[in-house]
Amino acid sequence: MNCKQFNSILLDEVLLILGHHPTKQNEKEAWFLNPFGTETQASFKLDKRLNLWFLHSEGIGGNNINFMTKYLNASVKEVLEWAEKQRFSSFQPQKDYHKKEELPSNNYTIIEVKDIQHPALLEYLKCRKVENKIEFLKEIHYRVNDKNYFGIGFKNDSGGYEIRNKYSKICLGKKDVSTVKNGSENVKIFEGFFDFLSFKNIEKFLSDEKSDYIILNSVSMVSKIKNSLEEYKNIKLYFDNDDSGNRAVKILRNELENIEDVRILYRDFKDLNDWLMSSAKLEENLGGSLVQKVPKVYNKRRR
Repeated sequence: MNCKQFNSILLDEVLLILGHHPTKQNEKEAWFLNPFGTETQASFKLDKRLNLWFLHSEGIGGNNINFMTKYLNASVKEVLEWAEKQRFSSFQPQKDYHKKEELPSNNYTIIEVKDIQHPALLEYLKCRKVENKIEFLKEIHYRVNDKNYFGIGFKNDSGGYEIRNKYSKICLGKKDVSTVKNGSENVKIFEGFFDFLSFKNIEKFLSDEKSDYIILNSVSMVSKIKNSLEEYKNIKLYFDNDDSGNRAVKILRNELENIEDVRILYRDFKDLNDWLMSSAKLEENLGGSLVQKVPKVYNKRRR
């Protein structure tokens, strides 16, 4: 790890590892008691947008390197050696194996599977506007080539996990789709699990029918599910607005008649999650909930 990489790590995660918790915070900043000394009024400010700190009681500040050299009373080299030993979720080196969607089973070991607890993962889910849907997810700690990592895990039908965090997108184990069965004649199909979780957040506003769900976890898996779709009367597709999404829709339409492409819901956005995140940012300025307006917009455009 070099200085640039260490400075890219979220400072609030560094502080948490060191045992320091904010006395108050919002989306822009967090306040801590002086981590270098003793005080009763918080004077240590973290600017979340810039990932920089300033200690008002001493008039000093800086980046992660500046903080840790003072905190450990150590050299930059010693700070980087310390950082290498930590398990920061907001920094995972992008080795060649992290560019693959499937890892050979002898290349990794899953160390722990548990409910999501780590603040960095919870913050990432909050950023994606799906922090209230953690019942579908797990926190996965794993080891690859003698290095430890952790991320958000979404299980597939073969027992593998789609792993996501702010900097990593991989699959542990065999690549496969994920299905959620509700004994329905209707099914909704999504490319990725963030789109599925986004839909679960707006589902109640759509007044929609009971449904099964299929999450492809990769658009390349679309050919695998064609036969299993024959049992459904209604099939709705929530794919990405790109060439791959267009091809996937075409493949299924060539095989089945009862296909509905519902991307009109988010036609000006990359995908459903992108629409949800953008809508959340606009709600405060426009007033009311854009999510609640989805049924009206959708029904109007379908006519």
